[in-house]
Amino acid sequence: MTVVEQYARARIVTEDDESEDHCAVPVVLRYDPRDDPRAVRIALPGAREWTFPRSLLEQGLRAPTGTGEVRVWPCGRVQAVVEFHSARGVSVVQFETKTLLRFLRRTYSAVATEMVHR
Repeated sequence: MTVVEQYARARIVTEDDESEDHCAVPVVLRYDPRDDPRAVRIALPGAREWTFPRSLLEQGLRAPTGTGEVRVWPCGRVQAVVEFHSARGVSVVQFETKTLLRFLRRTYSAVATEMVHR
């Protein structure tokens, strides 16, 4: 099975962050169909990682969606926001939409390739 791992940059724009300069930070987008063929993972700096339905990420690029730990919504024409909730607080992360779309396309291509080779 094909694992898709994509390194990207995103901006953490959590409201309780006092700095105005929201620098881009490295994140890892990961899809491993052996773990769960319907889930994706996003890892932020500091060993923070969330696993959630791939469909939630896809739907959130078009309209606000999500409840509980992960919420996703479009932010203008070229950005999307992913909001992560945990016992430690809330992390609001802004991505370029094209980065998330590229990742999603790669996950669906990986699944299609596996189906062809069976």
